[in-house]
Amino acid sequence: MALFFHIPDQIRTLLIAGITVVTLLGIMFRPWKTNEAQIALAGAALLLILGLITPQKALVTLLNDWNTFFFFLGMMSISALAEVAGLFDWLAFQAARYSGHSPRRLFLNTFLLGTLISMFLSNDATALILTPIVYTLVTRLRLPILPFLFACTFIADTASFLLPVSNPINIIVSSRFPLDLWTFLRLLFLPSLLVIGVNIGIFFLLYRKQLSGQFELKRLPSAEESITHKAYFRYVCGALIVICIAYIMAAASQFPLSLVALGGALILLLGALAWKQITVPALGKQLSWSIFGFIAGMFIVVQSLESTGLTTQFGALLLHLSGGTPFGAVIVGTLGSALGTNLINNVPMAVVLTSSLQSIQHTPVTVQHGFIAATIFGCDLGPNLTTVGSLATVLWLLILRQRDLDVSGWDYFKIGIITTPIMLIVGALAIWLLL
Repeated sequence: MALFFHIPDQIRTLLIAGITVVTLLGIMFRPWKTNEAQIALAGAALLLILGLITPQKALVTLLNDWNTFFFFLGMMSISALAEVAGLFDWLAFQAARYSGHSPRRLFLNTFLLGTLISMFLSNDATALILTPIVYTLVTRLRLPILPFLFACTFIADTASFLLPVSNPINIIVSSRFPLDLWTFLRLLFLPSLLVIGVNIGIFFLLYRKQLSGQFELKRLPSAEESITHKAYFRYVCGALIVICIAYIMAAASQFPLSLVALGGALILLLGALAWKQITVPALGKQLSWSIFGFIAGMFIVVQSLESTGLTTQFGALLLHLSGGTPFGAVIVGTLGSALGTNLINNVPMAVVLTSSLQSIQHTPVTVQHGFIAATIFGCDLGPNLTTVGSLATVLWLLILRQRDLDVSGWDYFKIGIITTPIMLIVGALAIWLLL
């Protein structure tokens, strides 16, 4: 039961800030191997018990984010149903076949495949779709697992600003600050290609010793053996093409992406049931339900933090530090959004920044575009620093744990701190030059 006595504003702010910090540290370090959902929900529960957020406000917050919850339900279902069709095994075989027995070439193909998936289906789809493909592939080929899996999660975010539909963050920001397609591509497409190249180059240096030698293609089943039911496989391939087109059209027209994802999942499920490839209970067991607890807990925690005014003050500080120049807008916008994503996750950070940056509308167009592009860039790429920055990374972690592979927040940070700052600097300078 919540405590209903009045708490002074200063004490309330300190309590909310403290609970938020402890929650985020807990998610990053996972004491006693507690999963992220339990920690996020514990933080939200503590805020409710102390009366720092009302149950009504928490419920409204969750209901307002229905699109996010249904989007992940749809995408996870699509991924699971495609896996039932043998699509991931088939793609794994094709990726290996075109690698010429070379682990280095297969590593590059992993990045290229991830780039395509993120570009057209979003970074979250990459985490859901590419990770199982690559895990299956490298396990059967007896290659080092972690280099390839880290490539999956990093390219998910690194390639997520090639197009407006590549990341839900892009839609959140551009819905408040409209950018036509040409302006978006002019400011962000080339920087995206540059940071993808930097990401690939750094990873090849980090894992060069583990990628030596050759692998035997015969360790993989043939492409035909991976397909359990040819009619259902063809049905899934055709449906995914339609879903992809519908997904892009919906994002471009700001139609709720969750409805497309749920509709696509329903189409695949009907086919799977018709050909007796899966049952509804069996599908439910393949979904990572804890992601919904994580999302719910994080949104309640962040809503509480927003109510203190601290996030608004943070946005005002960014505007002041930029000095009203395009260079300042890009650098401060990039670093501020990248820092914020690793404190409160990139979805709520994008929402906070779009609200905080309303005052830029009176500034020169180059400054406005600098802040908008930098916000998208920092919120998309910044999460590569830690495991708490984006939902795609959390999904990646959950998928790994389903396969009895645990990567700690510290292990992730050791790779992120080497790679992410360099990519942020290169991309920010490219955006500034393109203004």
